[in-house]
Amino acid sequence: MSAARVSLAAATAEVAGRDPALPRLIERAGPFRLPKLRQADPFLALAQAIVYQQLAGPAAAAIWSRVAALVPGGLTPDGVLAAPDTAFRAAGLSSNKTLSIKDLAAKVLDGTVPLARLRRMPDDEIVQRLSVVRGIGRWTAEMFLIFQLRRMDVWPVLDFGVRKGWATMHGLAEIHTPKVLEPEGDRFRPFRTVVAGYCWRAVILGAEAAPAAPV
Repeated sequence: MSAARVSLAAATAEVAGRDPALPRLIERAGPFRLPKLRQADPFLALAQAIVYQQLAGPAAAAIWSRVAALVPGGLTPDGVLAAPDTAFRAAGLSSNKTLSIKDLAAKVLDGTVPLARLRRMPDDEIVQRLSVVRGIGRWTAEMFLIFQLRRMDVWPVLDFGVRKGWATMHGLAEIHTPKVLEPEGDRFRPFRTVVAGYCWRAVILGAEAAPAAPV
């Protein structure tokens, strides 16, 4: 079955038949859905991803709000390169992240990251292109594939939540390494994104079911 033009409900039903642990989790978690886009513009989505790395939500949101306001009329690659590094630092962005956002802007402008063509490119090529940007690795690129481009066959084994959710779903005592978990996703092609989503849900449901710590 091809992922093209397949509904999320049909994709969920398809993967449910490929792993006996999934039907019960799907019943508890409900339908698979992707959240609404935070940014319609792919450049803004990638810049925001850089800002949010290793930060808690409220702190990241505050810094992003200040960074986004640095360029009158909206953050653009040209505007990012024209703004002094000190402006980004004053907005609360670290030196490394400032360099990363500027590198992203430069690589968008020189065509290394061809934003206009990304939606037509295969997943592997997108990951390869994005990973040449300072501060963007495989994990960030795969999150972009899932949440920005809505790609259905992404298996982000570098994500700890996916690995933990897989262990929770299958009642494993130990969490798989990325190398061990990678081939486990093969049976779910071309809908591995759906299974990753349910791995995340397994973590949330497991936390909700856990007894409160004694005080």
